[in-house]
Amino acid sequence: MVPQERKLLTEIPGPRSQELLERRTSAVARGVSVMLPVFVTAAGGGILVDVDGNQLIDLGAGIAVTNVGNANPAVAAAVAAQAEAFTHTCFMVTPYEGYVAVCEALNRLTPGDFEKRSALFNSGAEAVENAVKIARAYTRRSAVVVFDHGYHGRTNLTMALTAKNMPYKNSFGPFAPEVYRLPTSYPYRDEAAGLDASGPAAAERALSILDKQVGAENVAALIIEPIQGEGGFVEPAPGFLGALAEYCRANGIVFVADEIQTGFGRTGTLFACEAEGIVPDLVTTAKGIAGGMPLAGVTGRAEIMDAAHVGGLGGTYGGNPVACAAALAAIDTIESDDLAGKARRIEEIVRPVLDGLAERYDWVGNVRGRGAMLAVEIVEPGMMTPAPQLTGAVNQACHQRGLVTLSCGTYGNVLRFLPPLVIGEDLLKEAFTLVTEAFDEVAANLPRAEKAPAPSPDTD
Repeated sequence: MVPQERKLLTEIPGPRSQELLERRTSAVARGVSVMLPVFVTAAGGGILVDVDGNQLIDLGAGIAVTNVGNANPAVAAAVAAQAEAFTHTCFMVTPYEGYVAVCEALNRLTPGDFEKRSALFNSGAEAVENAVKIARAYTRRSAVVVFDHGYHGRTNLTMALTAKNMPYKNSFGPFAPEVYRLPTSYPYRDEAAGLDASGPAAAERALSILDKQVGAENVAALIIEPIQGEGGFVEPAPGFLGALAEYCRANGIVFVADEIQTGFGRTGTLFACEAEGIVPDLVTTAKGIAGGMPLAGVTGRAEIMDAAHVGGLGGTYGGNPVACAAALAAIDTIESDDLAGKARRIEEIVRPVLDGLAERYDWVGNVRGRGAMLAVEIVEPGMMTPAPQLTGAVNQACHQRGLVTLSCGTYGNVLRFLPPLVIGEDLLKEAFTLVTEAFDEVAANLPRAEKAPAPSPDTD
């Protein structure tokens, strides 16, 4: 196990990482970006170890992937055992029990007490794309409805579904047709715009557009993230998701919950839509499903999932046996260790610190999220104007303190926090003391910064 302590031996990035960065520049395509150019050699719990011996606190979890921690012992043992037995046969050629067992687990865990089926794929984008295929086969309709600030992947169809142009879509078109985008519930900005920010009102605005511009009778699927991920951790107002789900039921539309970033305990419940009692027709999963191994799934009502013809779903590596073994171990850990409960505890520790920063600085515009999926939206001081450069400065200040932090948002002005659910409380509290220091450093260089007593993590 990697020692659970922060340790900085060099600047960030260190000299060895800088050497590898030069090699990367000459070997890796320019379009593959890097947020923090430290090259990792080991990881575990809440710590990443780089090639220079620095130990950084992980507040990103590989973008909500390593919920059970990196190199989780149960996952590592399951991977090793399966790799020794066999690494691949292709489930569509000669099947194996692991694939079936993962589907059984997904059928059991996803919301809804109806009969379900699942299919496994490699990535979140593949899961979303296959959910669209399944919904179209079931409804015999073609239109797909998505929302502002949504992110669903980087394939051609999922780029069309994704709202943000740069860096995801720019210059890559033309995109798949029959995709329609509606306004979402964004309480912080809805209220600032003078709109009724309640969930039902936001749903009424969106569905009015759908009725007028698309027509419910033409819609195969409505796809939404219960809390938007790359779009800025936008948490819709209560009642928004429920109104959408009710509309879909009334109009024969397949309601798809994209739980790729929010699933497997991340938001304090096993799936984020459970917080409001939402029962989707289909759920797409990936990221936290397999402890870092590439795996994704689509799970839903049996009659919908079985609408695709035999041979219509699949892929050479979909449901790879090693990834399935990892998933079974990860799911067992999530359940047995109550990692959803640990996500709620993370929120109890972190949220007061972020709320304190918002009270202290007028450029911390909004604090939002649930469980271990939390964010702050950063704006120009005293205004609502997104401040991506200021966000970048805070992010950089965090990096220099040995924190792995990420930004996101349609406007690039959201700092997001996704620690592994197994991170120790002392390490977490240290991390957010350092986050506070990073905000203070940036504030000291702002002419309008006004300081109040610094918030600190809960020390209970």
